[in-house]
Amino acid sequence: MENDSDRDVGLTVVDKFHITRRRMMQITLAAGGLAGMGVASPLVALAQATPGNDKGAPGSPNLALAFSRLFSQTKFSDMSPTSIKYAKMIIASTLGSAASGTLIKSARIIRDLAKEHGGRPEATVWFDPTKLPVTEVVRVNAMLSDAAAFDDSDLRNVAHTGTSITAIGLALGESTGATGQDVLCAMVTGYEAAGRFGAAVRGGRPGLHPSMVVAFGGVVTASKLLGLTPEQMANAIRLTAVTMGGIMIGTYSWAREYQGGNAALCAVNTALAASRGYTVTFNEDILEAKGGFLEVYGNPKVDLKSLTRDTGPDWDIEKYLAIKLVPGTHAMHPTMEAAITAARQANVSPEQVTKILISGPPKWAVTYTQNPPKDMVEAIHSLPYFVASAVADKDFSFVNLTPEKIHRPVVAQLMSVVEVDPAPTPVHYDWFWGGTVTIITKSGARYTSTVDAPRGSGPRGIEWSDVDAKYHNLMPDSGLPAKRVEEILKMIHDFDGVTNVSQFTQLLH
Repeated sequence: MENDSDRDVGLTVVDKFHITRRRMMQITLAAGGLAGMGVASPLVALAQATPGNDKGAPGSPNLALAFSRLFSQTKFSDMSPTSIKYAKMIIASTLGSAASGTLIKSARIIRDLAKEHGGRPEATVWFDPTKLPVTEVVRVNAMLSDAAAFDDSDLRNVAHTGTSITAIGLALGESTGATGQDVLCAMVTGYEAAGRFGAAVRGGRPGLHPSMVVAFGGVVTASKLLGLTPEQMANAIRLTAVTMGGIMIGTYSWAREYQGGNAALCAVNTALAASRGYTVTFNEDILEAKGGFLEVYGNPKVDLKSLTRDTGPDWDIEKYLAIKLVPGTHAMHPTMEAAITAARQANVSPEQVTKILISGPPKWAVTYTQNPPKDMVEAIHSLPYFVASAVADKDFSFVNLTPEKIHRPVVAQLMSVVEVDPAPTPVHYDWFWGGTVTIITKSGARYTSTVDAPRGSGPRGIEWSDVDAKYHNLMPDSGLPAKRVEEILKMIHDFDGVTNVSQFTQLLH
């Protein structure tokens, strides 16, 4: 807010490095009376004096420019074979999740609104005969994937980074005539950027939704595909810092996918604005300055040098990507997988189970209700449901989110005996969301299993066979012919050979 005491109107000297909005308006009004006398407006002088570069204040590290210089120089030839493979897998995983998202009302509402608004036919809405402006398309497609929550996650941030960079990569790849290699490079770089910003906010203000982190990965992906200069990318990053928000409490409703759609929309909007010359002059250090992004949202004590370390040869996507091979909140997957293993070891009927004890890493805490979920939205966020369903079936898959599976009496009974282990066995976890499950039977026997990183994650390696199976499981919801579904998957496997991304996106109509 401007200072109300700032009432003096200077007509001869304009402080080009600090001027309040109120002062600018006062100068404008005063200048109006001088124009007829041939005196130049101070606003003209201010505009002419505005620096055209991105130099920060003396001694300022200008973090946004450091980021953009780092990310703008990445090339496809810099990428490791594994990072390229994982980026392709993200495309297959995201499209499968989006296919299921077409059945969810929240995503359909936003899609229908976008179609009603119309606009230039720049990019393809997935599984729909419509083309729309790229900004609308990235939001709709991201929401299709995020609504089902069958997409991907990140072992550090539990963020749907892949959803955003895929929606942005394919839409901008189509509208700009990019190659498959261009898109894959932008996606790997965007994933890296999201990880750096995740590290910047970790330990900062509580309650922020990971979509904020996702937006920064998206803006770097968009900036690379739009061919922005480092200075333009820096301005897009700064604009993202003042635009994107999100609160964690929204995770448990349609607000979650709305935030995910906003992350993609924000990323492309800011990149497009920067490409037209929109600058954030006088706020070059908006990330690290007093009152800037790190102080307000993140961790102002974070090591800035670590955030701007060189990229590669070990890319974040290789180490931290986790493709969801089963549905639901990814933080619950290790505990659910541990429950399956313990149940198979016990090899008893659900009626023989008296207690299911759960625990996790130090400082691990979980709040939950033992009330059976009413629908899929509640089920994908219920750890007791995941554990009870896994113990009942000695397995867990996408079918476990169908109404028939959710409302089973045996699951409700098992949920009632799930509790946090009061005296867990000490276990070393490399990842915060690891989980340990102990099943106690009526005979008093105990069966314990621990899973740190789940199947489908970088530390355990991600296999095409698993991703292909997920894709085949979900893509029928898209309504596309079976032959087309197979053609799309084949092109994903060979995406680095695609000469124009529109050749691929036309298959998604």
